[in-house]
Amino acid sequence: MSSVAQAFAASPNGKAFIPFITAGDPTLEVTEQLVLGMAEAGADLIELGIPFSDPTAEGPVIQDANLRALRNRVTTDDVFAMVARVRKTCDVPLVIMTYANVVFSYGIDRFAARQAELGMGGVILPDVPHEEKEEFAVPFAEAGLDVVSLIAPTSHERIRAIARDACGFVYCVSSLGVTGVRSKITTDIGAMVGLVKEERPDLPCAVGFGISTPEQAERMAGVSDGAIVGSAIVRMIGELGETCVEPVCDYVRNMARVVHGV
Repeated sequence: MSSVAQAFAASPNGKAFIPFITAGDPTLEVTEQLVLGMAEAGADLIELGIPFSDPTAEGPVIQDANLRALRNRVTTDDVFAMVARVRKTCDVPLVIMTYANVVFSYGIDRFAARQAELGMGGVILPDVPHEEKEEFAVPFAEAGLDVVSLIAPTSHERIRAIARDACGFVYCVSSLGVTGVRSKITTDIGAMVGLVKEERPDLPCAVGFGISTPEQAERMAGVSDGAIVGSAIVRMIGELGETCVEPVCDYVRNMARVVHGV
């Protein structure tokens, strides 16, 4: 079982709370503190964004975080060096969320090897369609890593096809469009998860895109295997800067408790 799948199996109720942050925003030092603090606060799996100049899946909040990190001249090697420091004291499962060009420019095999060396779980590439996934999935699988698949509320047959060869977990996109906080999530997430489970009963499904409140997280965890929160956390970081660590960790603690049913 990969470290990504283990994040769900090891949680108190089999449900995972997964926060996302952009590495290097506001600084890599603060990112390191956030990873350690969020792990302590109950995060089961943490998504680390490697900044990219054209993050097409992201709304304004995370786009701005990418720009702030790029202004800090944060590179892929800088992010990996930060993870190496984290790994000295913390073994929380970690995945990278970034874009195909970042991995291409670094070298797919080299990127996968470095992640494996650091004990990471894999990568999420929102701009790589299912039909082109194999170019990444094969070398990552050879390194013992997962390329996490995303499903959107589109055709039933496409969701089933994606589920058949998915690994780690399936990222259920709650709403069409880009990331961002939403006041309501109206998609029938239970139906999406049901289609995945018809193909792969043991494959975890976690919901992201729009979750920001404990009520939303509780509802999404009730019909899936976990909740992913990015924009709400990244917005706090953008507003609070280097003083964000304690408030973000308090937020993660509250959200994790709800998802874990504590």
